[in-house]
Parts: sequence; structure tokens; C-alpha cells
Amino acid sequence: MSFGIYALGFAIMIIGLVYLAHIMHIPQAYIGAGAIILVGMGILMGVQNTRQRDKS
Repeated sequence: MSFGIYALGFAIMIIGLVYLAHIMHIPQAYIGAGAIILVGMGILMGVQNTRQRDKS
């Protein structure tokens, strides 16, 4: 699985969650903070799941 596909899927999920939070009238400050946290988690998880293992 490539990092690009992983990042695209995670971005779609974040967009959906941000839209849901907007519909629920959650303050924009909380939505922004949550989105930043999710982007960071997505990058960390994407790198961890797609990196190549060193052959010994």
C-alpha cells in the first residue's frame, strides 16, 4: 500500500469528520484543533504502515 493512497483515504475521513462536526455546531476552534491532531496522527500512522522494513 503506498503512502499516497493511505493519505488520500485519511484526508477523506478527516473531511467527513470536519463536516459532521460543523453540522453539529461544534465551535470552529475545536474543529480546527481536532483536524490538526488528526492530520498529525494520519502522517505518523501512514509512515509507520507504509515504510519498508530493513532486511538483515
